[in-house]
Amino acid sequence: MNKKELRILYLGTPDISASVLEKLIEEGYNIIGVVSQPDKEVGRKHILTATPVKVIALNHNIKVFQPLKIKEIIEEIKKIEPDILLTMAYGQLIPDSILNLPKIKALNLHGSLLPKYRGASPIQASLLNGDEETGVTLMEMVHEMDAGNMFYKKVVKIDKKDNFDTLKNKISLAAFEAFNEGIEPIINADYKGEVQDPTLATFTKKISEEDEIISFEDSAKNIVNKIRALTSDPGAYFIYKNEKIKVFDADIISGSNLIPGKIKSYDKNGLFIETQEGIISILNLQKPGKKPINIKDFYNGNRTYFEINEIIK
Repeated sequence: MNKKELRILYLGTPDISASVLEKLIEEGYNIIGVVSQPDKEVGRKHILTATPVKVIALNHNIKVFQPLKIKEIIEEIKKIEPDILLTMAYGQLIPDSILNLPKIKALNLHGSLLPKYRGASPIQASLLNGDEETGVTLMEMVHEMDAGNMFYKKVVKIDKKDNFDTLKNKISLAAFEAFNEGIEPIINADYKGEVQDPTLATFTKKISEEDEIISFEDSAKNIVNKIRALTSDPGAYFIYKNEKIKVFDADIISGSNLIPGKIKSYDKNGLFIETQEGIISILNLQKPGKKPINIKDFYNGNRTYFEINEIIK
C-alpha cells in the first residue's frame, strides 16, 4: 500500500498537534477523521473556543469527533475503518478497545527520544534539565503509557536560547518527518519495532502551578532553564509587592558573595537578581493584567517599581 493511501484517523488537541496535522494534509496524506478534546471556554469573557486541531480539520472539511471520553465513539471509529490511528498530544488515555481497531497499527508521535521522558511534559523536561538535544519517537501505542515498541526516531538539537515555544515548533516539524520517513516499514509489516528497555525509562508529569514558582534559593542556571521550559505558557513567576511577576526571558551572570533573592541592580541596563549560585538578568517580564514587555521598556514606565537591595522571598 502506498503511504498516501492510508486511511488515517488523527487524534490531537493543542497547537503543536495542529501543526503536524496541517503538514500531513499539505503533503497529501488521507486524513479520514479527527478526534480532539471538547471545546473550552477561554479568557475573561469565557468564549467557547475550538481546539487548534479542530480548526485545522474544519478548514479542510475533515469530520471532527469531540467526545468527553473516546470510548464513547467506538462505533463511529469502526464505521470509518481506519488503517492507522495516529496520535500527537491528544490529552486522553486511549483504551485497548480503541487501540485494537485500526487495520495496521495505533501509533503515537511522542516528543522525546524514548524511553527518556515518558509522560505528559517531555518538551518541558528537556529544557528544565538543560539538555542539548531531544527529539520525536514514532511508537506503537499500548496500554502502558509511552511504553510501546519504537519504530523511528528523529533527533532535534536544542539551542541555548530555545524556549518551549521555539522548541515546540522544532518538535512539530520533526514529528511530521518521523511519521513520513518511518511509516513504510510498518505498512509492509517488515519491521516490528525496537522494544524499549524499561530500566532506562524516565518519567515526566503534568506541569503544576507549584512548578511555575521561581525560587531564588535555586541556581541561576536552573532558574533560567525553568523560565525557558515555561515560556510562554503558563510562564514562570515570582511574587513581588503581592503581585505575580512572570518572567519570559533571562540570562545568567556570574557573581560571588550572593544573597538569594537580593535585587542587585535595577536601572536602564536591566533587572539583576542574585541566586544561590549566579545572578539572573531578567530580559522580559509581565505584571498582572499587562502584556509581556522587555526590561528596558518596563524600566522606562516603572522606574521605582523594584527597589535595589530588597530581598525577594
